[in-house]
Amino acid sequence: MSVRPEPSLSPQPPSASRLGVYDTWWTVGAAAVSVGLGLAACAWVSAHLRVDAALHSAALFVHLASLVLGFGAVLAADYHVLLWLTGRCSLADALEGTHRLHVPIWAGLAGLVASGVLLHPDLGAPLTRIKLALVLGLTLNGLQAGLLARRMRARRDGSVAPRLLAWGAATAVVSQVCWWGAVVIGFRNSQR
Repeated sequence: MSVRPEPSLSPQPPSASRLGVYDTWWTVGAAAVSVGLGLAACAWVSAHLRVDAALHSAALFVHLASLVLGFGAVLAADYHVLLWLTGRCSLADALEGTHRLHVPIWAGLAGLVASGVLLHPDLGAPLTRIKLALVLGLTLNGLQAGLLARRMRARRDGSVAPRLLAWGAATAVVSQVCWWGAVVIGFRNSQR
């Protein structure tokens, strides 16, 4: 005697694909607005929050560890792209390698922002404002890079249109300028 499972009491809705952050320019734009508002809120909180020396030291450690995590992952992702450009790996391998690094990149950036709130940045200083603009630029660049990666992964034949190649090169340049600029300014501000 076999027992049949009882049918579900509620009908199952048809599986609909969910809209992701990197699906369209509209979703990337909405994420960019949210990120901009979040960074502005972090700047406001940092101007009104006072921390003691122990918490400041802990935040500085988290800031440096987040820099290692995020920027290190960016450099590793760029290395995968260089391997592809020199013919040492396929486009699919390069894209898979960079895709795996998205979590540490975003985690490092989030850690930098969260810990930066506790470091009491001088928001009136021009260099600090430039650094905040670089962080915003870096974040926006990362969002559009997700859309770029999605479009490149769709190219199953391994060929890349010149437009996508130029887009990728511009994305890499913006990323490096923003990361290195923020690092240099952060180092310079720590010397004061």
